[in-house]
Amino acid sequence: MSETFADLIACEDALMFVNAAITSTGQREFHHAPGDQRLSLEFLHDYTLENYREVYAAALALDVNDHNAAIIIRNLLVRSADADAERRRLEGRLIARRLELMPRQRVYRLFRELRRLKVNNRRTRAIIRDWLQARADPAFDAVKYRNGVKTAVRHAHVQPGGELRGFLFDPLAAKSYETPILEQWRRAHYEKGALYELPYTVAEGFAAKHRVPREVFLERIAPRMTRLERLRLQENAREAGAGAVAADLTAMPLTRLASYVLALTLDDRAARRAELTEALRTAARRVAGAARGSWGRVAAVLDDSFSSTGSGQKRRRPLAVALAAHYLLEALARDYTPLWTSGRTDGLLAYPFGPTPLGERIIDALETRPDRLIIVSDGFDNAPPGLAADVLRIWRTRLDPGHRSAPGQRVLIAHLNPVYDADDFDVRRLSPTVPTAGVRDAEDLPTLVELARFAERQVGLAGLRAHLDDRTARFLGERP
Repeated sequence: MSETFADLIACEDALMFVNAAITSTGQREFHHAPGDQRLSLEFLHDYTLENYREVYAAALALDVNDHNAAIIIRNLLVRSADADAERRRLEGRLIARRLELMPRQRVYRLFRELRRLKVNNRRTRAIIRDWLQARADPAFDAVKYRNGVKTAVRHAHVQPGGELRGFLFDPLAAKSYETPILEQWRRAHYEKGALYELPYTVAEGFAAKHRVPREVFLERIAPRMTRLERLRLQENAREAGAGAVAADLTAMPLTRLASYVLALTLDDRAARRAELTEALRTAARRVAGAARGSWGRVAAVLDDSFSSTGSGQKRRRPLAVALAAHYLLEALARDYTPLWTSGRTDGLLAYPFGPTPLGERIIDALETRPDRLIIVSDGFDNAPPGLAADVLRIWRTRLDPGHRSAPGQRVLIAHLNPVYDADDFDVRRLSPTVPTAGVRDAEDLPTLVELARFAERQVGLAGLRAHLDDRTARFLGERP
């Protein structure tokens, strides 16, 4: 045995943290309250930072969600003194790169948290200063996120140039501004017409102040909306009669588009079948890229049981991931067989209902003799309980025992779980014989199927470290 028991434990600990950081946002899930989620997640962050700081920092280069990326950055800066100079330099580069990719509102929220915690060492100030200086349009940020920008410049001891300083700290003192967006913000206090030159979220407050009818405001502000704002308000705008607010569904991210589709009524989905199906397939083809049709025969077991309802904070999120994965796997496969747990065959009309007969669906999937079997489920197999684990165990130990040594004969099986299990500090697994990885967005599915190899112990700690080093180098632009 080339690896020690400690190596195996370290590998499992690292994978446990990565799964949690991908899936959990500290919000309520179907089976767990938000308090359970936050407490469990906080423990995992502290444990991994204390014992595996290198892995903890490298997680920034993986597909962890923005909520956990912000926690990782905060903790690395709070515990900066625990790392040597070389390690701090690498962490600084990872932090800077991740901040570039995060939504601006989350970054400003992180900076407020650092100020609250009184983390104000030289490295923290430099990271905040460099991020602010890299903003393409600081005046836009000052208008849309004024309190956040003001907090950041104070905390990092940054001196804003030009008109920004006056705008941030006493915006109405100036009689006019040369910067167009700042002047439009000033004029919007007194002129209704000026508010339509501002970002939607800023203009919305001025519209309320001037008592602009909602339907008029939505129609006139439409050109200033982002894609996501258009998608979020499209149905509301139709009800209000503002037909000009229309989102280009084909340009939307796949999982977000799936969430939008599931929010529609079944009648609306049926009436708009051609439009919605084309949008989902276009998004899926965009994600698949050059890998389209390269996965051979693929069978998918997709969970649309009642627990895929999610929670009030994450409504239908597990089902949205399954629906998005359905269209992505269709694009990746040469021959594709989808099997929903409900027995329904129309993915577009999926809705949460009934128990979770994963075992029966897995048997049906294996009978198609696929090259790959992908299971997207929260892992609560209950009809009957435990059948999925028995099926997978028997398949691996008796029917496909050579899956490791004879690649030509094996069926690659991977379980992707969109729900964090606070009790187990991990995503719920179906069987120790099948790899499981956490998933938040279906767009990450190809990468996560690869990461799942490590959970099957086909590649040990050394392989995991090599994988993290490679992902870090690519993330920092050191490798193509």
